[in-house]
Amino acid sequence: MLDLPVWFEVGSLVVLGLILLIDLLLVLRRPHEPSMKEAGLWVGFYVTLALVFAGAMFAFTGPEFGGQFVAGWVTEYSLSIDNLFVFIIIMARFSVPRKYQQEVLMVGIIIALILRGIFILLGAIVIEQFSWVFYIFGAFLLWTAWKQAQDEGEDEEDKENPLIARIRKVIPMSEKFDGGKLRTMVDGKKVFTPMVIVFITIGLTDLLFAVDSIPAIFGLTQSPFIVFTANLFALMGLRQLYFLLGGLMNRLVYLKHALSVILAFIGIKLVLHAMH
Repeated sequence: MLDLPVWFEVGSLVVLGLILLIDLLLVLRRPHEPSMKEAGLWVGFYVTLALVFAGAMFAFTGPEFGGQFVAGWVTEYSLSIDNLFVFIIIMARFSVPRKYQQEVLMVGIIIALILRGIFILLGAIVIEQFSWVFYIFGAFLLWTAWKQAQDEGEDEEDKENPLIARIRKVIPMSEKFDGGKLRTMVDGKKVFTPMVIVFITIGLTDLLFAVDSIPAIFGLTQSPFIVFTANLFALMGLRQLYFLLGGLMNRLVYLKHALSVILAFIGIKLVLHAMH
């Protein structure tokens, strides 16, 4: 099989990098909780952008590579839905202010893309050495599903999160968020804010889910470039789907119970994956 032209790979990564940078700057400049309409428009933008990119691949590299990208993108998008539900739980458990959730997702996804890029370069074989992690994460999701089913839905943004309280015993950290800052002053001392932990958690959680999805795309194509770009488009579209689902959760009273069932299913799936 022929390789993709170097000029196409480099040019594509530069353009996509600029789009990500512009998106990040827009998020940082005006922190807010996107409306369902705004989130829907952004989902449409990234889906359209992915289709335009696929068209460019068909035109400049041929139908073989273009078809591989479309198949990889659709596969990654569908497999990444798991991430979406877990992101919602992470935001809730850390009591991230709604105004800054878009910033958290954006930075977390950029961290995830960097980690996924390294993971793709190293190859999918490496994951066989870390299957035990699935037991831990699967058990965590089962516990979270149980807590989610019992949650009364009270607004706890102004209370200290129990998980953050435990982490503060080990790492100097403020009790509450200070906007989108990573560090803040407490009693004249510089300490981390919970935002640091949330960024890391989002990025590492996404990487763990990539252990399933990336090998699946490697089964469709042997091109690391196609695997990475399929991941990029899927994750950026997923970020806005998060707010669409979040809007539905505020409107549908029993959706959180359905979410707990989905989380339990994902947790069981991860444990079975580790056993396999």
